[in-house]
This record gives sequence, structure tokens and C-alpha cells, in this order.
Amino acid sequence: MKREEPIEMFMPPNMLKAKMGGGHNAGLDMAALKRAEQAMEELKTKFGDWLIEDLRVLATARGAYAENQKPEARAALLRAAHDIKGQATTFSFPLISRVAGSLSKLIGEVPETAALSLPLIDAHVNAMLVIHKQAMQGTADEIALALCKELEARVEELLPSK
Repeated sequence: MKREEPIEMFMPPNMLKAKMGGGHNAGLDMAALKRAEQAMEELKTKFGDWLIEDLRVLATARGAYAENQKPEARAALLRAAHDIKGQATTFSFPLISRVAGSLSKLIGEVPETAALSLPLIDAHVNAMLVIHKQAMQGTADEIALALCKELEARVEELLPSK
């Protein structure tokens, strides 16, 4: 006859929970959290100004590249586009981030020996300016989404086959 042994369960100790004190909000300074939230709300009022400045830097870099298509000008253009790509979503403009990502891909992946398409660069820069001017802070605008897709398709056409 088969002998049945009782099942033994072992639960490893939750060391993080023990260090935090175990409770739901234990270890959290709720006043500090509230101050951080207030600071973020205050910063949000400055986001628009920061984005405008980033778009100015991009437009200036575009102008410099149009005048002189040297590697330094191209690098400045890429840096400006990449900065906007990384920050625009934080500034509540995800579509600008998407367009800046497409522009970054164009600049970064087209071989350095090849000239970049100025009309395509202009289309990207102008799209970002329009999205900002129209305050398109969501991702639901069908026209803006179609524009993003079209810009991305034009960039893909110019990229070398992988």
C-alpha cells in the first residue's frame, strides 16, 4: 500500500517587504510624494516653452545643414531631432516625438556619403511645427497620424536595404 506524505509548502521570505516595513504605504513619505507631484505640475507649465526652444534649435540646424551639408551640420541636425524625439512625449506631444523619430532615422541611417533630402527634412520640421501650433497633444488626430505614416514611408524608401 502506498504511503501518503503530507505536502509541505515553503514560502520564501519577502526581504523587500520586510525592509520597507510591510504595510501598503509603509516606508513612503507621502508628503514628499505630494511635493514631487506639485513640482511636476509646476514644470508642466514650462514644457511648452522648452519644446518651442527645441523646435527653434531644430529649425536652425536644418538651415545650417541646407547651407553647408558637412558632417558637423548633419550631426547637429541629428542631435536636435533626437532631443525632440526623447522629450516631446514628456512635453505631452507624442506625435511630435514620432515625427522626430522618423527624422532621426532618416539622418542616422542614410549613409553619411549620401546627401539627405532637404524637402523630406523640411516636411518633418514643418509637421512638428504644425502639430505644436495646433496643440495636437494626443494621438487620435487622423490627419496627423496619416502624415506620420507618410513621412515614415518616405524615410523607409530612402534607407539602404538590410
